[in-house]
Amino acid sequence: MKKALVISGGGSKGAFAGGVAQYLMQDKKNEYDLFLGTSTGSLMVSHLALGMIDELKTLYTNVNQDTIFSNNPFHVKKVKGEKIISIRHANTLWNFINGRKTFGESKNLRKLIKREITKEMYVKIRANYKDVVVTVSNLTANQVEYKSINDYEYDDFVDWIWGSCNYVPFMSLLEKDGQQYADGGFGCLVPIREAILRGATEVDAIVLETEVTQLNRLPSKNPFSLLFDVFDFMLTHVERHNITIGKLSASHNGVKLNLFYTPTVLTTNSLIFDKVKMKHWWQSGYDYAKSKEIELMSEFRPDMLTDKEIEESAEIAEKIEEKLEEKPEKHK
Repeated sequence: MKKALVISGGGSKGAFAGGVAQYLMQDKKNEYDLFLGTSTGSLMVSHLALGMIDELKTLYTNVNQDTIFSNNPFHVKKVKGEKIISIRHANTLWNFINGRKTFGESKNLRKLIKREITKEMYVKIRANYKDVVVTVSNLTANQVEYKSINDYEYDDFVDWIWGSCNYVPFMSLLEKDGQQYADGGFGCLVPIREAILRGATEVDAIVLETEVTQLNRLPSKNPFSLLFDVFDFMLTHVERHNITIGKLSASHNGVKLNLFYTPTVLTTNSLIFDKVKMKHWWQSGYDYAKSKEIELMSEFRPDMLTDKEIEESAEIAEKIEEKLEEKPEKHK
């Protein structure tokens, strides 16, 4: 039996996925052979493959805009208690003057990846025969690619993680081997089918969106917020397509698929990294996974009864019927 953990893209919402993974791995004692991540998920899977959940929690509850961006293209401000974004014209103009292809730069994120996902971790994962796979969108070849830790040297794999996280055109464009790569979520946000193609017989998939749409967006105020809304619209439909294909593939191949959605809308802009909120989301993810497990345990599922249990139940029912038939005769 080969078990896989899949984590979707979702930027700062990755903190919620961390809480779910903590419950599944520490409390439920689930052991996985295969870890697949897209975007923020790709940043998490190396730590999870080694069971380094406390270290991952520290990472995800201590990042901010400066941790990610070397040149931040937007300004985060509070309006009526809600954080919204506006364009940093000077930063964006600086990027264009210097011949950059994107509005902002996320070189600080690559430094963070190299610092937090060490070569020692890379060696240990390969030695443990775990497979860690990240999703990238190859814009040059117009295809989605899946990069396994077992196929690349350390520095190359760091590049693939970074590329998978880069939400172009707000973050850096990965240019490697004459090809251009961007956020894996542009092509596959929830790589359930890829996990099945790689031999998984059971898949736990953490989806960093609600199962049904729970909001109507406010009208965009500037070009950046409009771009975010357009991208979010497209990615929502990519995600639904991925999940539908994943469900069909699981059904066709007899794979058990467990889906974990966010119960509520966490944020409308996942590129805002708020340490306080992310700490809360981590705990929310843990509590949600725990409550879902309790709900499943308490739920009566006739389809889950064994043949022996069905036979025993039938025998008990027959005896009850016999006793009920005897009572009127004794009364006569």
